[in-house]
Amino acid sequence: MTDQQWTELEARLARSAFRSRFHLSEKDKDYVRNKGLDTIEDHAREFIAKRLAPAEIANDGRQTPMRGHPVFIAQHATGCCCRGCLEKWHHIAKGHELSDAEKEYAVSVIMRWIGKEIATSR
Repeated sequence: MTDQQWTELEARLARSAFRSRFHLSEKDKDYVRNKGLDTIEDHAREFIAKRLAPAEIANDGRQTPMRGHPVFIAQHATGCCCRGCLEKWHHIAKGHELSDAEKEYAVSVIMRWIGKEIATSR
């Protein structure tokens, strides 16, 4: 994801009252700091591979919890939480298994958002 793509996506997400209400709590930020960004990125890859990448997801739209891990919060904040949102926000169509490039794109979006949250004091 380029800086320009991130800036455009961030502006679009900011116009969504639902997406813009998500932020990492201090507990979540501490978790990220303690685990390290590399570990959190590994978690993001695992969650994307398991919960978002399959062509058909039985509980699509409900597979990502609203809390419990910083990556889950980031997925909702960035529209990477289900295939419907992935299609709406990122123009990645439903009905096919995500390619490696599409999975890496989703992970990069999530990690950009987490990085920004960590850098921002609230």
